[in-house]
Amino acid sequence: MHMKELVFGLILLMQACEPLLAQSPAPIQPNSPGILQRLAEKTREATATVKHLRGFIGTYYEDHIQPVTDSYFEWATNVKSSVWEKIQTTIDKLIPMKATNQTAQPSQI
Repeated sequence: MHMKELVFGLILLMQACEPLLAQSPAPIQPNSPGILQRLAEKTREATATVKHLRGFIGTYYEDHIQPVTDSYFEWATNVKSSVWEKIQTTIDKLIPMKATNQTAQPSQI
C-alpha cells in the first residue's frame, strides 16, 4: 500500500519539476561587454558620484559645521596653552636655574 503512494508521489513530483528542467538559460549575446568592462563602467559612475558628493559635503561643512566647531577648537587651543604655561612656571619655580647658580659661585676645579 505504501509503495503505491510513494510511486504516485514521485510521478507527481516529476511532473511538477519538468517545466523547471526544460527551461534553457538565456542565450549569450555576441557583443556583450565583459566583466572587466562592466566593472570599469561601474567604477566610472561611482567616481563621478563621489566627486559630485565631495563638493556638496565640502560646502555643507563650510556652511554648517565649521562655524560651530571653530569656537570649540579655539577654546581647546587656549586651554592647552594656559595649562602648558602653568606647567612651565611651576617647573621653573621648583627647579632653580643652574646657570644663575653657577655664575654666582665660581666653580672650584
